[in-house]
Amino acid sequence: MKISTKGKYYGEKDLEVSYNGILLSQYNYTGIKTDWHYHENPYFMYVLQGNMKDCNKKVESLCPAGSLMFNNWQEAHYGSKHSLEASGFHLEFERKWLKENGISLNLLEGSQLIETPKLHLLFAKLYHEFLISDNYSDVSVEVLLLQICESLSKLKDNNAQKNPNWVDGLKELLHYDTSTLSLNYLSNELKVHPVHISRAASKHLSMSLGEYIRQHKVKKAIPLLLNSNNSLTEIAHQTGFSDQSHFNRVFKSIFNNSPNTYRKKINKYL
Repeated sequence: MKISTKGKYYGEKDLEVSYNGILLSQYNYTGIKTDWHYHENPYFMYVLQGNMKDCNKKVESLCPAGSLMFNNWQEAHYGSKHSLEASGFHLEFERKWLKENGISLNLLEGSQLIETPKLHLLFAKLYHEFLISDNYSDVSVEVLLLQICESLSKLKDNNAQKNPNWVDGLKELLHYDTSTLSLNYLSNELKVHPVHISRAASKHLSMSLGEYIRQHKVKKAIPLLLNSNNSLTEIAHQTGFSDQSHFNRVFKSIFNNSPNTYRKKINKYL
């Protein structure tokens, strides 16, 4: 079986930046399917465009634009492309960097699709710094990397906890249901009292239910912003915001930029 050494991915490399043991790269995925292989270092794939599928010996994960996939070192897998064009942003941790920062080599177990919206938004910020690479990017990247590792640690702890059965159903609704996600709607679907959901959500989601929903909506907006053919009004509608003004306020509270400003900064380098 093939081993992919540091910075080696299938496809055509557009850009690569190294930060003292961290490698960031952007690739266009050109082939229809890769060989079975594993990587020397743990890494994340943040799908920027198109539809991908990541397959290991246990599960096949569909990865449309905006998906965040983790593959641990020495985890055998292969990838396949299911759209005419596809591209992705990679974050690769050298094991030396993890050790120097007191972070476990096993960031997460095996390979898995990451659904936590906070991690998606951290990756969107990291991708922004990767593209602009100005005088402040080094320190910004360093802070974001530590925030990502902290969030991964919390995710690992949450995964180890035995949650009530309804929590998995709640996460599935929040991630995949396109209905209006009101507390009453969630209560009816889960057969759990709305007060209990409201009180327990922060424990199981590591934030309030409202904040989780807002972050999830913004998470879905990022890949849509990368496509200049999508108007901001359309994006607001597709991601479940009441109107563009509401979308702008929530987005700016997370990124300190309006969606339009963020899009202009990103598209300048695409």
